[in-house]
Amino acid sequence: MGAKHIHCSADARRLARRRLPWMVFDYIDGAAGEEHGAAMARQALRDIRLRTRVLVDVSERSLAKPVFGHAARRPFGIAPMGMCNLSGPGADLMLARLAADYQVPLGVSTVASTPLERMIEVAQGHAWFQLYFSGDGSAAMRLVDRAEAAGYETLVLTLDVPEVGRRPRELRHGFKMPFRIGPRQFVDFALHPRWSLSTLFNGRPQLANFTAADKFDRTESRGSADWSYLDRLRDRWKGRLVVKGVLDVEDAKRLKSAGVDAIQVSSHGARQLDSAPVPIHALQNIRAALGSEFPLFYDSGLRSGEDAVKALSCGADFTFFGRILQFAIAAGGEAGLHALWQVLSDEASLTFAQMGLTEPGQVKPS
Repeated sequence: MGAKHIHCSADARRLARRRLPWMVFDYIDGAAGEEHGAAMARQALRDIRLRTRVLVDVSERSLAKPVFGHAARRPFGIAPMGMCNLSGPGADLMLARLAADYQVPLGVSTVASTPLERMIEVAQGHAWFQLYFSGDGSAAMRLVDRAEAAGYETLVLTLDVPEVGRRPRELRHGFKMPFRIGPRQFVDFALHPRWSLSTLFNGRPQLANFTAADKFDRTESRGSADWSYLDRLRDRWKGRLVVKGVLDVEDAKRLKSAGVDAIQVSSHGARQLDSAPVPIHALQNIRAALGSEFPLFYDSGLRSGEDAVKALSCGADFTFFGRILQFAIAAGGEAGLHALWQVLSDEASLTFAQMGLTEPGQVKPS
């Protein structure tokens, strides 16, 4: 029912806010500190103006965009997101099926609710595994081995969580991962019976990529990850290596020299540091520093297909959507997800038409 009411990502968010428990909605929607960084990131995207042209034949347009030599059917993919099944039972697999349908990369989170092996199978190979460093790195390397055995060809090392950022909205609700239910949460869930009953029927979301021997502690420090760890991972992983969470030009230069295959400019959706640089500005600076040929990806703050085109115009080779896809699932299940995906596609296509362009490859950074 919710799918037919989704005409933009704000609609999906509004419906999700109504249907999800407050704790779950604030976990998905929240950002670090006073959330000023999240607001600045959105405002910076809003302020970008695009060049429009007339008298260009744009009657036939394509949204296909190569990424690592593969012609994805859209210039945007699905960012890695933890515990997606909180937005709705089976959300992980909905995202995997979407990736398979459109042949776009699906970021499979270390803290996904579904095993990484199942995710790449359902995504029909269109999946990248996102890796967090933890502890002494040994558990992460075991996940690398699993990803290789499962057939992943791209690893996304996320480095912007040396410590988990303070998100007051989560703290007020007592949000924990693995998921735990206390008196406060019980009342919250009782007031949202549709979500609670479907979650109860389908089973509480779990951290599916961890065994009893490799327990995941969300609050554990990852601060010991350094350049020597990157060197070890680069030597160990023979596939493509993307480093995600980069906002600094000097870091970007060193990563390029260290042999990574791409950089994903990201502020982690403003969930880590309220006073972090505005990510779309960081993208422009990093593109200027690294030149036009080095692959740069972008996520953070994107809410529309027009936003994705703006990121391409600021130097991204490919873009990724995150939490708005979870909102769509919460709003209308798999039909809601496809409804929002179509909205994003239409928004991007109409933006290209107004710009006098017929495909994403014609967007030039400016």
